[in-house]
Amino acid sequence: MNYLIILNDPPYGTERSYNGLRLASSLAKDEQTSVSVFLMGDAVSCALSGQTTPNGYYNIERMLKFLASKGHKIGACGSCIDARGIKTEALVEGSHRSSMDELTGWTQASDKIIVF
Repeated sequence: MNYLIILNDPPYGTERSYNGLRLASSLAKDEQTSVSVFLMGDAVSCALSGQTTPNGYYNIERMLKFLASKGHKIGACGSCIDARGIKTEALVEGSHRSSMDELTGWTQASDKIIVF
């Protein structure tokens, strides 16, 4: 099964992105499952590398790295990155600058689409 998870909220302050990535990680446990995560709006800051959080607190960067290490796709909206002054080089390893065209392709190829 192919899942597309679209995140819209920042990494911290609300827990929508955290919960979306928790679901993505749970879905990714099945080797027959493909998970793509698309970051839009303030969620593009989820892909910033170098996040530090207090001990015992979730870390969005580590969650994205886990998904990427398992071969799942992580795209960050290019227009949203530009609007926030984020450089592509600042993105966490395993994620990439993406586009609406790529999101369109992922949407068409997905069996299930979940938006947070």
